[in-house]
Amino acid sequence: MSPQDYVQQKAAASGSSFYYAFLFLPKPRRAAITAFYAFCREVDDVVDDMVDPGVAATKLGWWQTEVANAFAGRPSHPVMQALMPLVADYKIEQRHLLAVIEGCQMDLAQTRDLDYPGLQRYCHLVAGIVGEVAANIFGQTQPETTAYAHKLGQALQLTNILRDVGEDALRGRIYLPVNELQQFDVKAHEILKRTYSDRFTHLMKFQAQRAQGLYDEALALLPEADRRAQKPGLMMASIYRALLTEIERDNFQVLHQRVSLTPLRKFWLAWKVQALGRL
Repeated sequence: MSPQDYVQQKAAASGSSFYYAFLFLPKPRRAAITAFYAFCREVDDVVDDMVDPGVAATKLGWWQTEVANAFAGRPSHPVMQALMPLVADYKIEQRHLLAVIEGCQMDLAQTRDLDYPGLQRYCHLVAGIVGEVAANIFGQTQPETTAYAHKLGQALQLTNILRDVGEDALRGRIYLPVNELQQFDVKAHEILKRTYSDRFTHLMKFQAQRAQGLYDEALALLPEADRRAQKPGLMMASIYRALLTEIERDNFQVLHQRVSLTPLRKFWLAWKVQALGRL
């Protein structure tokens, strides 16, 4: 299997909404975002599939070394072999990849964030940096687009966190800030035991309103000159915002199930942005 086939299979097998946004890109840009996304999946899977934290830490350390070696001209993993010929064209830097790994290392080091600034730092590493790289691959021309990409990445990550509260609890993780759990009098053990309450619903409404505000802020930051090039990001905003709306409509029943959109609906939302240029 060629490195290009490997990253294509990795991206498609994830079932992620990102895949639908990739479909409408020109082939060279699609190759770049697919390889970069495959890298993100590889390092994220180290944490998601973790059985032994020590083994996971060793694997992430290996990825740090692999990134350094790849930028020194010696990639060994098929993901890096697919990505490295494209990094110069799309301004992908070593620091970007190391930041994503650092975000995954945060998952190993802690299972709680004390406050929202701590959660923002995590979102910056695992989603804001990803947004920055993606914006360059999509064809960024205006410097202001970087701020849009970071804000959108944060909105997407918060939506992920709200969708995955129950799944994360099974792994012993709660991303919702500790001081906000206290503000709404929601106990960690209630989430870990998947116990619903009015207090939990109020907490989730607060989080959803924050995420909706971040989508509004991100879209306001996108320069008109880059709007056409950044359509894949707008597709992601459309898909994930629809998912957030479904979670709200379902009254935040996320502890025992994973709310999702059908593949057909994801494709329709992506196509609508591509064809009509609006969310």
